[in-house]
Amino acid sequence: MGPPPVEDRSEIVFFDVETSVPTRPGQGFAILEFGAILVCPRKLTELRSYSTLVRPADLSVISPLSERCNGITADAVAASPTFADISHLVYDLLHGRIWAGHNIIRFDCVRIRDAFAEIKQPPPEPKGTIDSLSLLTQKFGRRAGDMKMATLATYFGLGRQTHRSLDDVRMNLEVLKYCATVLFLESSLPDIFTANSWVSPNATTRSRSNGKYPSQRDLLNINKDSVLSSPATESKDKSHPILSFAMSSPKRDVPNIAVADPNIVQSDPFDFRGLQDEIKRKTIKSDVAMEEKPMQESPDLASSSSVSQPCGSSIVVLEPDGICIPSIDASLVPSFRGSQRIELLHEGFLFQLHCTDLKVRFGINTKFVDNAGRPRLSFVVDPSPSLCNVLDACDRVVQKLTLDSGSSSDWRPVVIRKEGFFNYPTVRLHIPTAVVADVAIYATEIYQRESSGAVQRLLFSKFDAAELGSLFMPGTFVDAFFSLDPYDYQQNAGIKLVAKKLIIHCK
Repeated sequence: MGPPPVEDRSEIVFFDVETSVPTRPGQGFAILEFGAILVCPRKLTELRSYSTLVRPADLSVISPLSERCNGITADAVAASPTFADISHLVYDLLHGRIWAGHNIIRFDCVRIRDAFAEIKQPPPEPKGTIDSLSLLTQKFGRRAGDMKMATLATYFGLGRQTHRSLDDVRMNLEVLKYCATVLFLESSLPDIFTANSWVSPNATTRSRSNGKYPSQRDLLNINKDSVLSSPATESKDKSHPILSFAMSSPKRDVPNIAVADPNIVQSDPFDFRGLQDEIKRKTIKSDVAMEEKPMQESPDLASSSSVSQPCGSSIVVLEPDGICIPSIDASLVPSFRGSQRIELLHEGFLFQLHCTDLKVRFGINTKFVDNAGRPRLSFVVDPSPSLCNVLDACDRVVQKLTLDSGSSSDWRPVVIRKEGFFNYPTVRLHIPTAVVADVAIYATEIYQRESSGAVQRLLFSKFDAAELGSLFMPGTFVDAFFSLDPYDYQQNAGIKLVAKKLIIHCK
């Protein structure tokens, strides 16, 4: 399609790239498909579209893992243009417009810049950026699960994500429309459509001050600040509906904790007028430069941030006895600014572990602190023999890949076996924290199982390591759902076990 006149740059361009997945150190990745649609910001209608497969310089980079991710084979792209052939079209589409997409700041924008750098051409620059992953996580909450595009599409009944560029950008636009409509309804009838009505009605809240559950009138709503970061936009763009959706409400006093209550008047989640005061006027380049590298994360840091992935592979939850040890593998996948990270796979799928009746050996550890002075929380449990076997196998495959990648870091085994206590192994579970509107909260879901078998979620009025420690006393039993996150940080490498959900057994 031909580019519009240079002066007409008011459209929003939703774009997506599909890439190869590196499978060996230093391989990098290549763009295999580019797709974009131009959208009228006032009517949210598609004006025109463009998509093409892209032939990489080396067809061998399209591995079986890449094919499983997006279905694009070497034969499919063999007769397609190279990125250099389409670079002028991509530049004309993107330059000077508002960029939009799902997880584009961490992934797609970086891939575009790298592709232009490879052909020694200046990259396009955006007028502004709307990353729907960050935006919807903040505005829509995690009521739709992990907030991947496939999960959001399933939540709204939009069908399966194909992981093809043009299909994905059109699905992205539809997801934004649905989310905006839900938020509009919630703001229009806050007493009926409460913004947090998706919170489990069984949720209970603990208060450190008196040890009792506070009454509903003591509970307030947390107003999350937008994490949208974009360059300055023209004043005429401030009234665009899609931009209005991306705006944050003005900053208010931050309360302790949130729980839904239809009797409490909800703040207007659709009042986003404060964006102009809150937008960070930076380019995409500065945004990308500030992103953390997952492989360089501290072993004691319990981060809740998600990591970009080139495809939305499903994550399966398995018990240790359900793991086939020979089926455990590790793979290098693209990360930020051309770097790579390692992820663990079982039979080709990302996985998390579910373990029951773990006995707490040592309670909450607060030895390490983050940059804000908050404790990085963790506790130690006694693993079962089957869990030890699985973790030892994961250690072996990740350590080998780490060494093959050129790392010289000291390896820290995930199963701790101290001299003289070799038959009494332990593992450490990390409880990540998240910061919402400058307030630290536990990113792990924490539940309590009563002797009757009833399970209730615990909500905490504030970040209090001492209060949390009272729940994880030595001898307490917990059920745990946790991820296995490889790290390589400051000459130390290993696998960090990050708790996603914990169920505490009452004595």
